[in-house]
Amino acid sequence: MYAPRAFAETDLSQLDALLAADPFVTLVTTDADGAPFASHLPVLYRRDGERVLVEGHWAKPNPQAAHAGPALMIVHGPHAYVSPGWYPDKEAAARVPTWNYAVAHLSGQLRTCEDEAALADLVSRLSDCFEAGVGQDWRFEPGREDHRRQLRGIVGFRFEPERIALKFKLSQNHPAANRAAVADALEGLDARSRAVAGLMRAREATRTD
Repeated sequence: MYAPRAFAETDLSQLDALLAADPFVTLVTTDADGAPFASHLPVLYRRDGERVLVEGHWAKPNPQAAHAGPALMIVHGPHAYVSPGWYPDKEAAARVPTWNYAVAHLSGQLRTCEDEAALADLVSRLSDCFEAGVGQDWRFEPGREDHRRQLRGIVGFRFEPERIALKFKLSQNHPAANRAAVADALEGLDARSRAVAGLMRAREATRTD
């Protein structure tokens, strides 16, 4: 990922926040011929210091379930179009349109799992996490044969990234008046744009220059 110094982020708490807000990732691998393949998956994430673990599963017929090895996981944050019309210096500096966004790229080795007990535990934790988010209470019941039978149709994975790159492009390369004007404009738009404005405001509050 191209990440100029002004937009590079090293604080892993920002990765925590991205995945707390949107734990639906893009996982990219290559097949035996070197062709790229992508899946879009809900995941469970946890971090202990510098160590990150991401877990999830595929449907067994998904070709990626046979792609254990090097992988790239893309974590998507909020993004929004930025109009040059919002900049106070738009004419003097001949400003052009751009896009503000936050994203993370995680690279490492993907490990697959088909052990029934491990899959049962994974599905239980996934359902507990996401059912709570929608106010429901479906649970995987390991004592039920019809539930256990469903495990035969999936392959689990564990992913411990060796490299983590975070890019938060939030108008850091603009003067303060431009940054404030963009955040103000984005706050008046849709929820996604407001989320970008929130990231900009939070970053502005910690600036020391």
